[in-house]
Amino acid sequence: MNTTIQTDNREEVRRKSMEALTPEIVQYIEQCARDEKSQSHLIGVLHRVQGHFGYLGREQLDAVAQLLQVPAAKVTGVATFYHFFRLEPRGRFVINVCLGTACYVKGAERVADRLKEELGIQFGETTSDGLFSLEGTRCLGACGLAPVVMIGDKVFGDMTPDQVPALLEKHAKMRDAEEGGP
Repeated sequence: MNTTIQTDNREEVRRKSMEALTPEIVQYIEQCARDEKSQSHLIGVLHRVQGHFGYLGREQLDAVAQLLQVPAAKVTGVATFYHFFRLEPRGRFVINVCLGTACYVKGAERVADRLKEELGIQFGETTSDGLFSLEGTRCLGACGLAPVVMIGDKVFGDMTPDQVPALLEKHAKMRDAEEGGP
């Protein structure tokens, strides 16, 4: 009786990776993997994956490691080291509070504290309903409007803690209008 042990599971790995990624991303990774220095493409690959999914989930990180033939620990290490990679989904509205010098001096910390209180989250977290994520940033380049909060690509200047509830309500209503709710 001839029993052959199969050690090449490349097709199974590719199939599972295509379930975790998109065919275009898989094709890009396979192209990078053919390069003599395939590991040098890791950050670019992770950017592409995050650009599509909005964050880097465990399943996507494992697929990248398998397809690029990079240890999973290295992929995770790179994803956790660089601040621009996210391992959790972000909210529908990402709120950036400027904590640069001008904004800080004019009360950005009090605005941030009010946002944290109203949302029930800290910097780097997302509300349980997935509506808001809260981030702190060093400068948004709108020092003349300090303190500044940016939601998406809209800048809200001269913010006070008392303006926070109305700002949040306005964005919650925007979501409701998009979903056809009240």
